[in-house]
Amino acid sequence: MVLQACPEIAIYGPDGSVSSWRDLMAAAVVVRSMLGVSPSAYQDACDVMGPENAAAAIACILERQGHINSAGGYLRDLTSKARRGEFSLGPVLMALMRARGVQVRRVS
Repeated sequence: MVLQACPEIAIYGPDGSVSSWRDLMAAAVVVRSMLGVSPSAYQDACDVMGPENAAAAIACILERQGHINSAGGYLRDLTSKARRGEFSLGPVLMALMRARGVQVRRVS
């Protein structure tokens, strides 16, 4: 689902692809640096959201980088919301998938 919503992250994975959560987390470290997100902001996100969700958040930020002024500030804001229980990656991923024209099925 993350790769469907955020395909740009894949080229930053080991060997230019992402085929596992471990690959996604490795790619996120590369992209974090590229986007100018500080190590402390990313570590805080990992501590609050978990490393997989923090990596997925970085993938989402990469996908929307043209619409985000400060990737680090944006990640810190998402982390603060997650800490308060006010943030979930699901809706973000779904919105990105819909924006890419991916059919999204609603589960009732």
